[in-house]
Formats: sequence, structure tokens, C-alpha cells
Amino acid sequence: MQLCANKLDKKDFFGKSDPFLVFYRSNEDGTFTICHKTEVIKNTLNPVWQPFTIPVRALCNGDFDRTVKVDVYDWDRDGSHDVIGEFTTSYRELSRGQNQFNVYEVLNPKKKGKKKKYINSGTVTLLSFKVESEYTFVDFIRGGTQLNFTVAIDFTASNGNPSQPTSLHYMSPYQMNAYAMALKAVGEIIQDYDSDKLFPAYGFGAKLPPDGKISHGFPLSGDAENPNCVGIEGVLEAYFQSLRTVQLYGPTNFAPVINKVAK
Repeated sequence: MQLCANKLDKKDFFGKSDPFLVFYRSNEDGTFTICHKTEVIKNTLNPVWQPFTIPVRALCNGDFDRTVKVDVYDWDRDGSHDVIGEFTTSYRELSRGQNQFNVYEVLNPKKKGKKKKYINSGTVTLLSFKVESEYTFVDFIRGGTQLNFTVAIDFTASNGNPSQPTSLHYMSPYQMNAYAMALKAVGEIIQDYDSDKLFPAYGFGAKLPPDGKISHGFPLSGDAENPNCVGIEGVLEAYFQSLRTVQLYGPTNFAPVINKVAK
């Protein structure tokens, strides 16, 4: 959005005015909330403000006919800005763009009440108005976006001995450990957005059999050529199998997995 003004009131004794605009969104209780301030244009009665953007929700909370109040001020260094005047509009009116209806009279209530011949304190004109959609994650999903879900599990010794209940990898016969619960909670949601349900799953920070070589990017499936697991249940099965065969070690280094997936 961009606006300009013409023939604003002169407020400065040794100059003209230093005008800026303040936009207010009207609330349900009749109050107003500031939602935008323009920059100050020094020493002019005919300012042209820089284009700016403001979210529709901030401007009108999604109600296109909700009143938007705009105050026109003359900037003062001490912060006691002088009111030049005000006008009201709405998102719906602004969205019509530059036309005769988007030229607003700036009215000063005090001057209007005192001077019988008072007309206005200038005008503000809408120069441009453009709506740009910002798509959300949900919008992309609705549009058919597919997610490629890859799992990387920390097999470093800092997780604790898997045979001990204090370990995040504890193999309890009664309930899933912390890693398994996290995999299931996240994976069961994500898998619905991956059409083939084939999830590459890796581990890092462990010593692998038979030679005890440390690896920071080994496939849980045990097949370097095919690291995919079928569904979250397949990932969990491969995780438990790896937990029985590898030795937790270190250090924590997940960069190799990220590089592998990024290729």
C-alpha cells in the first residue's frame, strides 16, 4: 500500500509540517489498536510515503468492512506530535485501489467545531494497493505437496546403557522407550503426506559389527544400497534390531546424515 497527501495544514512555526500516518484497527468493544505507523516526511505539506505492507489480520482481523481509522500527525522532536486530522476507511474500500473514492478528506474535529468556514485539513490519496497471499503449510498440503520423511537416530553413549531404565534407549518389555515414542508420535502424522511410505532411516554415533568401526550414517535396515523402511512400523522394527547389534559410542555428529540426505 502507498499513500500521499496534499495541502495538509501547516503546523511548524518555522517550517511547514513533518507528517506521518498512524493506522488503527477498530475492536469489538469500540476501542482502537495501532496496527501501523508510516515514516515521517520532513518539512512538506504534500508528502508521499514509502510503500508498506501490513497483514490483513492486523489491519481488520479478517473483517473487510471493519472500520480502519487513520490519524495524520505532525512530528515533533519532543514527542508531543500535533494532530493534523483524521479519516476512516476499510479494507474493502482500500482494496478497490486508486480511484476517486480513495481520496480522503483529513478532518480535524477541533478546528471543525471552531471554524464555520472550515472545509478540511488536506487530503490523503491512495496511490496503490496490492494484496499478496502468504501461503501456509496447510495450503501447500492441500495443494498436493509431498513430504520426504527421513529418520536419524542418536546412538551415542550419552543416551545411557540400553539395559538400564534411565537410558533413552531402554528396551523395556512393557512400554516403548523415548526414541520409539517420538518416532511413533511424529511419524504416524508425517507418513500420511508421503505417498510411497518408504522412509530412509539412519543411525549415528555407534560402533558397528563386526569390526567395531564408528559410523555416523549407517542405515538401520543394514542395507547400504536400500536404507528405506516400510512405514513407521518398519522404522521401529529396524531401530530395535540395530539397538540389539550396535554399540553405543560417540561423538554426537549428525552432519554426515544431513549431507547424505541432502544429496
